[in-house]
Amino acid sequence: MSMNIKKQRTKNIHEGFIPYHFLHKSGKGFTLVETLVAISLLTIAIVAPMSLTMLALSSAIYARDQITAYYLAQEGIEAVRSVRDGNILASALGTPTPIMQGIPNTTGAPFRVDTHTVPATLTDCASDPGGECKVLQTSCDAQGNCDLYGYASGWTNTSFTRSVSAVFLNPDEVRVSVTVSWDTSPFNTRSFTISDNLYNWPYPQE
Repeated sequence: MSMNIKKQRTKNIHEGFIPYHFLHKSGKGFTLVETLVAISLLTIAIVAPMSLTMLALSSAIYARDQITAYYLAQEGIEAVRSVRDGNILASALGTPTPIMQGIPNTTGAPFRVDTHTVPATLTDCASDPGGECKVLQTSCDAQGNCDLYGYASGWTNTSFTRSVSAVFLNPDEVRVSVTVSWDTSPFNTRSFTISDNLYNWPYPQE
């Protein structure tokens, strides 16, 4: 009987078939390959959801900053429009006033707008360090809500910079452009520009 088992083992090995119980003397433990495969699957199961979460969070932050930047740019346009409207109103009331009086320059050089003051304050960026418009600042309440953007002592710097420019296309038309840039990382800056044309409204002559 013992001789037959030995012959069967020899036959199985020669034919390329080795019974499982001959290779695994004990049912306990894992081989190195099985352990590596298990670790790889576990890593994928953990890292993949975390990567998707980080991507979703990054997209949400970018969308938030993009919306904020758009409103800051539109606010810059409206500040210049307000100056134009005031000048036209003064002319209509009998005090002839150039439509862009109060604008730091109309040569395309950048200036900044501070709308937290009434009326808005417009300042030539040539007076800022390096001749570049200063970073916008914000005022936050105790809950961390930051609603106002502008420039004031004690306010916190933001990641946004707003630059406004105005150029006459003809005596009655001015093109106003606002560029808002912001840092998305220490090595990456995004920006976009919106423009609008402002006109010298005709007013009734007596």
